[in-house]
Amino acid sequence: MSGPAFQWSDAGVRGALGLSGEGDPGREYRTVSTDTRSLRPGDLFVALEGDRFDGHDFVEAAVEAGCGGIVARRPVEAGVPVYHVSDTLKALGDLARHRRDCAAVPVVGITGSSGKTTVKDLLVGALSSTSAVHGTEANLNNRVGVPRTILSMPEGAAVLVLEMGTNEPGEIAELARVARPTVAVVTTVSETHVERLGNLQGVMSEKLDLVRSLEPGGAAVVGDEPPELARRARELRPGTAVAGWSQGADRGLRPADARSWPNGAWSFTWDGQPVALRMPGAHNVYNALLALATARLLGVPAAAAAAGVSAVESGPMRNEVRRLGDLTLLVDCYNANAAGVLAAVSTLKNMAARGRRVAVLGTMLELGERCRAIHSETLRRVLDAGVDRLVLTGAFAQAFACDAGGARGRVHLVDEVEDLADRLPELLAPGDAVLLKASRGVRLERAIPALESRFGEARV
Repeated sequence: MSGPAFQWSDAGVRGALGLSGEGDPGREYRTVSTDTRSLRPGDLFVALEGDRFDGHDFVEAAVEAGCGGIVARRPVEAGVPVYHVSDTLKALGDLARHRRDCAAVPVVGITGSSGKTTVKDLLVGALSSTSAVHGTEANLNNRVGVPRTILSMPEGAAVLVLEMGTNEPGEIAELARVARPTVAVVTTVSETHVERLGNLQGVMSEKLDLVRSLEPGGAAVVGDEPPELARRARELRPGTAVAGWSQGADRGLRPADARSWPNGAWSFTWDGQPVALRMPGAHNVYNALLALATARLLGVPAAAAAAGVSAVESGPMRNEVRRLGDLTLLVDCYNANAAGVLAAVSTLKNMAARGRRVAVLGTMLELGERCRAIHSETLRRVLDAGVDRLVLTGAFAQAFACDAGGARGRVHLVDEVEDLADRLPELLAPGDAVLLKASRGVRLERAIPALESRFGEARV
């Protein structure tokens, strides 16, 4: 039998925020909101502050929309109760922690330099046949998105799956403080967000804060790349499950009978069950194993977990295959780091193509002073991978330098990404398989309409 439905009260809000003083025992709130555009009557409005906005400027709109109370840092005149705090972003997290503490459900936190969203989607698929799952939507994985996901958890949810991202020291620790995960998943660690995290060791330490946050009885799952990740995770949490392709992975968390197909997708056997992925790339076998290992910890039968993972499709612009007439487009423009670029190029190499395999690469962002070195090293490895043609823009174009060994004939430079829509169609031909890969801020998908005009409208 389920317990009573969760209800926000004045006492609950004060307790969550650590506020003293007399309240209103009869006052209740429908839910917590940070956006007046979606706020409904009876909501508690939190006036968040950011670099480009200040929620205090929208208090009047919140009151007009019928909010029942305000959480604010500055004095405001609202005509409804105002809960004064020193930091409204922390207050949002405090409210989410209270909601999480009132829900007696397992909580999975997922972080890593790449694969977070895919592992989250695969895990939700693995869990959904046996449990009511509430998970992160899109990639709302920061100090606003994680609390919002927790606060939107519906009654009846049996498992909470949270993607957790970071680009500065201490962010994972704060998200873990709010979410109190019972299972920590670290996908992989590489040189991402080093502009603020410093170097690979800084990234490693930040990601492992999720494992450090586990309370007694918690469990951890990590990938086998790099090997140091598994070693350090097990130092923090003996018994950590390790999944992946290598001998460093647990015997039961490696793929058996793995096979790639002409569309770039893979099938394999796990725990005696067939898994047939609908998303391309050997790296998604890795991601699927992480999801399956986590599902096992949560008690999902192997057959149900394998079937659930096999039903998950690629998300928009995440290893998404589109057909433009006789052109095959692998759209992977949602995020990019060195490991992700190399994985995407490997996926392209394994895809069937009547024509050439062409990799279009744009800038990887947030690399700080390591930007040129990381782009140069990644480009050297891409050149060694042997794709038929490379189209480089942004930092990849700036990093390109080769000897007379013949690489220049298959490399085309488009210095500015804005020029790609004009140049790219002329560099491609029917039958080609084409990868688009860059960080989200580059918006490399801007070239797609020009390709549709040349080769035909997209079919997923």
